[in-house]
Amino acid sequence: MTSTVTNHNEKINAARRLLDTVCDPEIPVLTVSDLGIVRDVRLLDDDTMEVVITPTYSGCPAMGVIEVNIKAALQEGGFERVRVTTVLSPAWTTDWLSDEGRRKLRAFGIAPPAEATADKKALLGERRALQCPHCGSNNTEMLAQFGSTACKALFRCLDCLEPFDYFKCH
Repeated sequence: MTSTVTNHNEKINAARRLLDTVCDPEIPVLTVSDLGIVRDVRLLDDDTMEVVITPTYSGCPAMGVIEVNIKAALQEGGFERVRVTTVLSPAWTTDWLSDEGRRKLRAFGIAPPAEATADKKALLGERRALQCPHCGSNNTEMLAQFGSTACKALFRCLDCLEPFDYFKCH
């Protein structure tokens, strides 16, 4: 019985390691694990490896590519039967981004989410101050609510004058 449990756990751990290599197609420095979209990995009775994912937002156009890439990585890693299941509830939140993911975003020139809740300063007419991922200045301004993708806003540093995306909080 112990060898079956160990074999079961070893397979799940192997699948998780493979998922750590699957990059987000929109932000290729992040993996699906960094993003926190992998909700569960389980081995089903028929030896199917199921990966449960939640999109960063319900209309995310990258989810189809992510599903294909997850299946390909697991199949290339030796798992014959793979199922990817998408769940929408609870909704993904930037709280699920790993610390490593936040570090990678900053190094890539994208300001990581500053806080766990949605930014309500715009409703009050207040300026949102973010740290520039290029020079570290807090003297920044929002140029557009939507950046290179719908989940990012476009900012500019008023000191180094470099534009940068901000990964919005959800």
